[in-house]
This record gives sequence, C-alpha cells and structure tokens, in this order.
Amino acid sequence: MPPSTPDPILLPETGMPPRYSVVVPVYGNRATLPAVLSRLAAVAEQLDGALEAVFVVDGSPDDSAAVLAEVVPLQGLAVQVLEHSRNFGSFAAIRTGLAAARGDFVGVMAADLQEPPEVMLGFFRELRSGEFDVAVGRRASRVDPGASALMSKVFWGLYRRAINPDIPPGGVDVFACTRDVAQRLVLLDESHTSLVALLYWVGFRRVEVPYDRVARAEGKSGWTLRKKVTYLSDSVFAFTRIPIHALTALGVVGTVVTTVVALFVLVSWLTGRIDSPGYTPLMLTMLLSTFLLLTGMGVLGSYVWRTYENTKRRPSALTRSHWIHDPAPEEHP
Repeated sequence: MPPSTPDPILLPETGMPPRYSVVVPVYGNRATLPAVLSRLAAVAEQLDGALEAVFVVDGSPDDSAAVLAEVVPLQGLAVQVLEHSRNFGSFAAIRTGLAAARGDFVGVMAADLQEPPEVMLGFFRELRSGEFDVAVGRRASRVDPGASALMSKVFWGLYRRAINPDIPPGGVDVFACTRDVAQRLVLLDESHTSLVALLYWVGFRRVEVPYDRVARAEGKSGWTLRKKVTYLSDSVFAFTRIPIHALTALGVVGTVVTTVVALFVLVSWLTGRIDSPGYTPLMLTMLLSTFLLLTGMGVLGSYVWRTYENTKRRPSALTRSHWIHDPAPEEHP
C-alpha cells in the first residue's frame, strides 16, 4: 500500500486545498533545492490558483532534508516534505509524492533543474482546458555531453522499440496529470516496474509539451548505466512478451538446426562417410541445446521472480517523517 496521505493543506486566504501540486523527488540535490523553491514560487505567481511543492527525500546521502527545513520558510509557498526511511529509488519517491499531493493537477519534475520548472505552466494550461488528462514533456533540444546524449538516444531508442513506440524519442523525464490519473497510478502498486510505462498503460488523453533540456549545473547524475539497464529490463519484463516470443523463435530455429545436423549425421553414417559418426555435430547440438535451455530458464525466471515479488505485497517505500509548511497570509502574493 502507498503511504497514507496527509490532511489537506488549507490555505489561509481561500480555506481550500491547493489547486496545483508539483512532486519533486530528492536525492543528492542540496545545491539546487533553494533555486528549485525560488523558481516554483515564481511559477505559482503565474497560476490562477494556489500551488504546493511536494518534496520526497529518498534516503539522500547529503543533508537535503536539513536544507529544505532551512529554506522552505523563506518562500511564500505551501510545501510538504516527506522523508523515506532509506533509498527506495526515484520511481518509489514519485509514487509517494503522488499519494501525498492534494492538487487537482499534479506535476512531476526532478530536482536537478535540467527540466525547467516553468514547463509546469504549459502542462497546467493544457490540463486546465479539460481536453487532456496527461501532459508529458517532449525534449525540443538538450545540452548534454556527447557520450551521455548518445547513451540516452540508444536507451530510449531501445525503449521505444521494445516497450512503447508512443513515448517521445527523448523519453519522459517530466510530466503532469489530473488528480484522477495520479490516484490511479498510485493504486497500481507493482514492484520492479516502470512508472513511465504505467503512465502510458493507463491511457487517457495525452498531450506533448516541448521544452529545452539544459545542462546540469550542480552535482552528478545518479542515472547510471546499471540503473538504466535495470530500468529497461524491468520495463521489458513488466510490459511486453517480447522475451517469450524471442525465446520461442530461438527454440524453433534451434530445433531446425539440430534436426538438420541430425539428418546429416544419419546420412553420413548410412553412407559410410565418417568413422566416428556424429561426434562434432553431436557436441554442437549439445552446446546449442544447453544454450537454449539456460536462456529459457533465465527469461522465464525473470518473469517468475517479478511475479513472486508482487505477491509479497510490500509497500514500494516507507515514509519516516512528513511535515507541512503552510505559509501565513502575508506570505502569499
């Protein structure tokens, strides 16, 4: 089950919960948090309703939680801060934030400021129109080192081919949705899955909003190659039967090959062409059969393991603390 949601934040001027929420997972982002708050406060001034920021500190190795406690009161912004008991991963942090968010429209962004907070204005404008339920960011441009950009292009190219061709070429790093969609995402309490793939699996009416991705100003990305491989494999085994189909095709090809080899050995033995009939082909056949067996066990084991993990019904994350800053009336613009 997801963490329990807090009582609504009642803003002094209206006595109503915020209309907009922005969820921000935090891991090693102490240097950028003041700027994130400042820019979200500027975004709030351009909206037609109150905005809250929901920070989820996901077992951050630095003092991000302490930085938030220091700088949050300096901004006239409603803020929730939730701390996980340990690091559960960014997608678990987003799910925690979605469960806690109280706005009618909920955005999700990273704390490294590579995706500008101002893109939320475009998201909320599209959602407010009533024509769309989900708004996703589509990278119009990006400023990244060559190796990182190439790796990202390869990763999302494989993702689009293996998982979902509807996802933008540069992937989805920032999005917003209605409260109804957010609640449905939280209810899909699956282990070892892809939140982006779930966002597309639930469907609803989507719109893409272009934005320019900027270079990282502070810190180092935690989105390592190992995490990308794990994320891609989780997405594959949770959302597609391609491995099963590939294994079936490999088995069919292996069967044809071994049958041809067996016929060759039989004919060669009947015609007396070999003294030690079938030794080399037999070894090749044994190796091929072993390879197919091990591959099949690995693929099926991946599906079985994920099924087993989901039967445990463990929560995706545990929240250690949760506090709310509700600004005084004079703090609001």
